[in-house]
Amino acid sequence: MRLKVTCEDRLGLTRELLDILVEHQIDLRGIEIDISGIIYLNFPTLDFAALQHLMPAIRRIPGVFDVKTIACMPSEQEHNAIMALLKALPDAVVAVDTRGQITLANDAACALLDQSPQQLVQQPLGPLLKGVHVGRWLEQASPQPLSEKVTLDSEPYLADFLPIWVTEESGDQSLAGAVVVFKSAYRIGQHFKVMRSRDSGHFDGFVAQSPAMEKLLREARRLATLDAPLLIQGETGTGKELLARACHHASLRGEGPFILLNCAAIPDDAAENELFGYAAGAFGNNTQGKRGVLDQANGGTLLLDEIGEMSALMQMKLLRVLQDGVFRRLGDEQEVKVDIRVICTTQQDLATLVQGGQFRQDLFYRLNVLNLRIPPLRERQKDILPLSQHFCIRFAAELERPRPRLARSLSDYLQHYPWPGNVRQLRHSLYRAISLLEGDELSLTELALPEQNSLQGLDTLCEGSLEDAVKGFERILLERLYPEYPSTRQLAKRLNISHTAIANKLKDYGIGKHKK
Repeated sequence: MRLKVTCEDRLGLTRELLDILVEHQIDLRGIEIDISGIIYLNFPTLDFAALQHLMPAIRRIPGVFDVKTIACMPSEQEHNAIMALLKALPDAVVAVDTRGQITLANDAACALLDQSPQQLVQQPLGPLLKGVHVGRWLEQASPQPLSEKVTLDSEPYLADFLPIWVTEESGDQSLAGAVVVFKSAYRIGQHFKVMRSRDSGHFDGFVAQSPAMEKLLREARRLATLDAPLLIQGETGTGKELLARACHHASLRGEGPFILLNCAAIPDDAAENELFGYAAGAFGNNTQGKRGVLDQANGGTLLLDEIGEMSALMQMKLLRVLQDGVFRRLGDEQEVKVDIRVICTTQQDLATLVQGGQFRQDLFYRLNVLNLRIPPLRERQKDILPLSQHFCIRFAAELERPRPRLARSLSDYLQHYPWPGNVRQLRHSLYRAISLLEGDELSLTELALPEQNSLQGLDTLCEGSLEDAVKGFERILLERLYPEYPSTRQLAKRLNISHTAIANKLKDYGIGKHKK
């Protein structure tokens, strides 16, 4: 039982209170005094009759204002709160005294060290942490907070050593021990990923009102925070490099370098120089040496642009770096270890190149760990007008002229034009048109787009029978509409036929999830 006695601050009052407990033969287990005028008593549970006599006796003491029962002592409440907090913490927490012996360990610490709280208490922490001298740190005149990398159960952890200081009555501080918090490298990485994933501003440069583009950006935000190689596929002009840069800035390497290497533009005789660099004196009188792109990208991201154009020699040289993370500069005997993330872009089908022997199979599987496909502009019709408006605003500001309107006929034309050059072609066409525009309205005449066959493959369709031509047209129509209506019910409603018929046709032609 616990009592809370509210009273005045009077000399001898506590003694009178204790005398009453002696008179009633009550064993006192604990007493706490608050300078605000409260005395807390802890003693065995009393029966109702004994309590009826005790309470009035205490109230009759001069200076006592109130007496009532309470659930726990202040120290017990504080202890329970601390234990609840430690139990809820996912990180392992251990408290030690000035000798480095464990005085307290939460559930996570017991699980990590594979011992019960009873086994850990009074056990020295130092021997459990290889390479960290806990006792030596505590013996310093004024130990400062310390962070050390430790290995527990074959896993890396960051151990934060935090000294506990107690202020004495004289005002001086004395060391009472320390708290050690163990944070797993995995959890630290997860925290950074969460922070990065919430910062979606890196992808704000993309217009995404079509389902295909919304899906792409959702996937890109998730894959950006990972460290595995990323393969970005898409036709020319779709924005592969822009997406690669956004993924880099949204990753944990966002503050590191972003180095681009155009694989199609490097001849074999310069491939090793570009990739690995060379040591001083490697060529004639050269005394400076050169850092290769692998060295320059250390700690950041290396973008291999148009990886499908990489020569066989370069593929072989790159494979070892991806396997071991080490390379040698030309003319240098020492190996260099690098920490890079590789992002590759291509407008080719690498799997087809592998089958044709033009791309190494082992390198393909090294690079194709994570992948993204940027849809061509013709598959994201809902983005065409927003993109056009975006470019009109941007170019009008650059050219210091009023923003032009888009003629209705031009808007319709833009949405049905096949855009073989994708977003790049749209951007360049609008820039040229706005530069030469004399009025305030853009029309089809100013845009001057090259004519395109609106039905690609028409010549091929005309070569077979009528049935083959009808099936060919049907396939082209479904391929064109599916990105905008990416479910059998949506597409069936658009074409006014049953969704079962649409599902069968998509399966027959290998479209959507049935893609072969």
